Amino acid sequence: MPVFRRRHLCSLTAALALTATVPATAAHADAADSTAALRQVLFVGNNWDGTAEVIKSTGDFARIGRINVIPDKDERMAEINADPIRWIAFMTIRNSVGEGHDQFVDDMYSTPDGKSVVVSRPSFADVVSLDLASGRINWRFPVSGFRADHMAVSPDGKRVAVSASTGNTVHVLDIETGKQLGKAATGAKPHENIFTKDGKYIYNMSIGEVNTQTDAPWLDWTKGDRRITVIDATTYQQVKVIDMRSRLDAIGLKDFSDAVRPAVFSPDESKLYFQVSFFNGFFEYDLASDKITRTKTLPKNPATSDDRTTFVNDSRHHGLSMSPDGTKLCVAGTMDDYATVVDRGTLQEGPLVTAAKPYWATVSGDGKSCVVSESGTDQVTAIDFATGRKVASVPVGDHPQRVRLGHVEAGWTSPSAS
Repeated sequence: MPVFRRRHLCSLTAALALTATVPATAAHADAADSTAALRQVLFVGNNWDGTAEVIKSTGDFARIGRINVIPDKDERMAEINADPIRWIAFMTIRNSVGEGHDQFVDDMYSTPDGKSVVVSRPSFADVVSLDLASGRINWRFPVSGFRADHMAVSPDGKRVAVSASTGNTVHVLDIETGKQLGKAATGAKPHENIFTKDGKYIYNMSIGEVNTQTDAPWLDWTKGDRRITVIDATTYQQVKVIDMRSRLDAIGLKDFSDAVRPAVFSPDESKLYFQVSFFNGFFEYDLASDKITRTKTLPKNPATSDDRTTFVNDSRHHGLSMSPDGTKLCVAGTMDDYATVVDRGTLQEGPLVTAAKPYWATVSGDGKSCVVSESGTDQVTAIDFATGRKVASVPVGDHPQRVRLGHVEAGWTSPSAS
């Protein structure tokens, strides 16, 4: 699952020229009908300390500012402490998926005008819009169940889809008002969301129960109903279900999990590349033939235990992005402590770039680099798609996870409240 920043858009002509240089997934931000000059940035969600770092989207990726995404923490905690059921859910998140920490920011996207950023907050089970100038909350939407997770923004930048991971629901909201436009049922524990580039469909990936210890292949059935749900983005009705269980079985991989984690389409959307729980690698799925066409196994780190119960939230590798021209994939080898660029044609990996628990992979504003979050060392690292080598690392906050391209207004500085 991005939005973006741009240098100074002083005219419509300049805006169109810049649009051609950024990744296709970022193009919806350029649909903004705004007279304000915008600056393209990367938002980095620091999950455990409840902030979002704002850094340059290219070059040295230097820090520009920081946003407090939990300005209402005292109010939310008072509500949680007054409700025994919500308190139990809050503590369960802390002691399971949170690895002993509260989860205050999972995902974030800026609005097309660069004035606000929309954030999903797992431990508070909500989505909020924050004014980037003041740091104040514009609107808040509580999701169904007890935890908010991954989001996606429509290509025109007007709608945001968020997974309610314990509610088995995807909510689709108006990005400016927070009003729910529709919702759809999913499989167990919805996770990743992807809008197709025409904005007509949402692909939701459910990952099932990732906090249990029943991780042996023969206990895979205990993980729940894991599938890709294809949703009509106008009616919000389910139009198709893709269960990778039968597709994996067809190529002799009966012991592999069918929990689809991060995924990315090829530029023409004919292929879907995806990771699954426990696997150090990824798959290529052909949508027309409805078959897994290639499997890529990536190197194991000798220091990483093969004991599945030691993998954080059932992830072995978690983070996948593609260069704008579709020739390279970038993989975050989470439990193996590296990231690598893979040639899409040959599936040959490049250098293994050391990275501490990399948790996400996205594309830089100029499309030249893969940017991964290193949750183990609280930094983000950029890797050149052409050479596969590291070009920069910058420090951020506590436990960075999602990294998204976005926009702020030109001249933006951190709100005083942050």
